[in-house]
Amino acid sequence: MKTRHKGRSGPPEPEAPWNEVVPGLWMGGHHWLDPAGQRHPVRVDAEFDLVVSLFTAPGHGPAPGVEHLVAEMPDAALDAARLAAVQALAECTATAVAAGRRVLVRCHSGYNRSGLVVAQALIELGAGSADAVRRVRERRSPWALNNEVFLAYLETGLDTARLLGSLDASGN
Repeated sequence: MKTRHKGRSGPPEPEAPWNEVVPGLWMGGHHWLDPAGQRHPVRVDAEFDLVVSLFTAPGHGPAPGVEHLVAEMPDAALDAARLAAVQALAECTATAVAAGRRVLVRCHSGYNRSGLVVAQALIELGAGSADAVRRVRERRSPWALNNEVFLAYLETGLDTARLLGSLDASGN
């Protein structure tokens, strides 16, 4: 099995720089493996009208002039402020897709953080949470959304998860 880094277990590297989840909406990461097992950086140029990044690295784009929204966050439990950022990015993504724009949502590998935003954007566009998760996994990778906390956020609803997160942070 091909893994992210030598000596480290976990999901294999993606086999494509990005994948179209629904028309106009792509999900991707910052590296991918070609069929020969060679790792390549993903460099975004001007293929998309909007790029949403939950992880960034120098030299990975997008090109100047391409709208780029950045909200770096961990692939771990999120506080209320970060959940609000996910909601805002998902709403921007859904609005852009509905307007016929080409959108890429990306994170490190293109599995969890980007999957959370893409699934929530699909929910904003009318999908149920289970259908949104299924579409992400079918179109990007069976490894997508393997973060159980993110799945719980989607099943619970981000509004509720955000409310519960703010209660927890306040000690109530």
